[in-house]
Amino acid sequence: MATVELTFSALPAHVRTARLVATAIARRTGVAEALLDEVRLAVGEACSRAVEAHRVHCPGEPIRIELCDDSGRFEVTVTDSAPSDDLEQAYKDEDELPVAVNGTELASLLPADTLMSGFGIAVIAALADDVEVYPSAKGLRIRMSWPAAASGIRAV
Repeated sequence: MATVELTFSALPAHVRTARLVATAIARRTGVAEALLDEVRLAVGEACSRAVEAHRVHCPGEPIRIELCDDSGRFEVTVTDSAPSDDLEQAYKDEDELPVAVNGTELASLLPADTLMSGFGIAVIAALADDVEVYPSAKGLRIRMSWPAAASGIRAV
């Protein structure tokens, strides 16, 4: 299993870089060409949401992306550090509460004033093969995955 970690500051220009890196790594891990646009768009949406949240709540904190291939899947996790008092109250007894997006009404699970009202996450759920959202008082983590070649990252 190979993992690539990327952190970037909360600037919209860095979203393009994150999309390009994710697409390149997806291609190298064996994600089908027909799915590369979905990878690019989903990663762009997740990173844009994180940049927006950071610019409002914590502009000096970096956004973190983890890209890995595991068991024939290409997985991308975008993590932001934007605090939310509503989330802290909702999940005060939990460190993190996973929320499966595919097949779950996400809008009813997130606070009404959450940035973009869950719309961006709904777009991500439509683009990715499998999506999980982990809201917490420390930020939001979005994990997305697509089928990939079982052999992992190929050398160039």
